[in-house]
Amino acid sequence: MSRDIDYGKLMHAAMRGLIKTVLADVARDGLPGAHHFFITFDTGAPGVEIADWLADRYPDEMTIVMQHWFENLDVGDDGFSITLNFGDSPEPLYVPYDAIKTFVDPSVEFGLRLESTSDEDDLEDELDALPELDDDEEDLPPQRDAEVVSLDKFRK
Repeated sequence: MSRDIDYGKLMHAAMRGLIKTVLADVARDGLPGAHHFFITFDTGAPGVEIADWLADRYPDEMTIVMQHWFENLDVGDDGFSITLNFGDSPEPLYVPYDAIKTFVDPSVEFGLRLESTSDEDDLEDELDALPELDDDEEDLPPQRDAEVVSLDKFRK
């Protein structure tokens, strides 16, 4: 039985778990200090719930900011709901964790970029296209000795 470790899937699950934990802490205790979040998500992803006018305005992706005013932050197992202010109009949103593309906290220069499933498929295709390596040294290209270059000739 041959089975591979799906590192990409495991990493995405860990990153989404991190986002869930951070949002749960904020839901419970509020935003600490200068922390604030920019969350970009795929508006067409399954499970996303946004007002029709927002979906029309942002047909592909949308970035929300959690900073000065937000309410009703509810963090669930599969996503979070929140009410944000758009031009003095409160709008409820629901964002599944799987729809999140980026999560950034600029106050501490922290950011995550989550690849979409199609990006993961492209990466898998690229990895599959790489030549198989054997342990047989005949198949390996000849190794060259390292070359030391003096930078003195480039100095003025």
